[in-house]
Amino acid sequence: MERRTIGAAALDVGAIGLGCMPMSWGYTESQRSLDSSLRAVHTALDRGCSLLDTADMYGPFTNELLVGRVLKERRADAFVSTKCGLLVGEQHIVANGRPGYVKRACDASLRRLQTDRIDLYQLHRPDPEVPIEETWGAMAELVAAGKVRSLGLCAVGARAVRPARAARTERRPAGRARPRSRMHDGTLAQLERIQQVFPVSSVQAELSVWSPEALEALLPWCESRGVGFLAAMPLGNGYLTGTLTPGQGFEPEDLRARHPRFTAEMMAANQPVVAGLRRVGARYGATPGQVALAWTLAQGRHVVPVPGTKKERWAAQNAKAVELTLTREDLAEIAALPPARGSWY
Repeated sequence: MERRTIGAAALDVGAIGLGCMPMSWGYTESQRSLDSSLRAVHTALDRGCSLLDTADMYGPFTNELLVGRVLKERRADAFVSTKCGLLVGEQHIVANGRPGYVKRACDASLRRLQTDRIDLYQLHRPDPEVPIEETWGAMAELVAAGKVRSLGLCAVGARAVRPARAARTERRPAGRARPRSRMHDGTLAQLERIQQVFPVSSVQAELSVWSPEALEALLPWCESRGVGFLAAMPLGNGYLTGTLTPGQGFEPEDLRARHPRFTAEMMAANQPVVAGLRRVGARYGATPGQVALAWTLAQGRHVVPVPGTKKERWAAQNAKAVELTLTREDLAEIAALPPARGSWY
């Protein structure tokens, strides 16, 4: 597989990663299988998808344990990315960025992952009660101690932005106004602050054909500073694969059951997006999901899409997307597709 680099340290990873969260948390529980998930991870590694993305909150903890079973056998094949900073309770998730907690969380992740180092340690969410410089400083000490190789920040996504602030206008040279998303302004300010403490190697944020907001400011910030960009949810939570049926429903614990874009009405309204990807894919014998991943790869050499799956079949299919190179005409056709409908808040 094509290789890409993350951050100034030029950390080497496969161009497409593997999001491990669906194996343990967030998606349809009845379809989870430990054996199936383990096969999916091995399949991804076999095809060069070296970046395995997990977090201590997924499960919680069980996702790291699952990944650890694979790492025990294949540590040399994997680039391990995990996260800290969020605590999961029965009915709530809270941030914890206290330095002492961050260090304990790292030690616990190392034990679960059965490794002596984490390649990329990401701050899942800043703690509003703790200056981000203090949290980041504690993470930097983990690098100095040899427990972590590099640090990354997860951006707060669209769902954390109030609708009133989601779009403002700025002037074009010709005098016409266009909407500009401001959802990542807070993250950009945090990045500037923590860069003064210790270099940021990567930023992880949602980026896909139907959620391209990171292209406006966040992606250019990363590119101009040599920071890697991990594209979360590049398949639109599964919607862009074309395998979901409007009105099919989701199990109560599935995140999509409460997602405004996954109501029956909005899934039907956004079918033209999938149809457009399918048209492009038909020219190459590719699936809509592979076209969506190829689009993400085309956004820059520092971009690594991290599609999530829990099935061997999809892991293999996602990896094959690296073989698809979209032309300018393909990208223009995708850019002309109607924007996704439905509130994101």
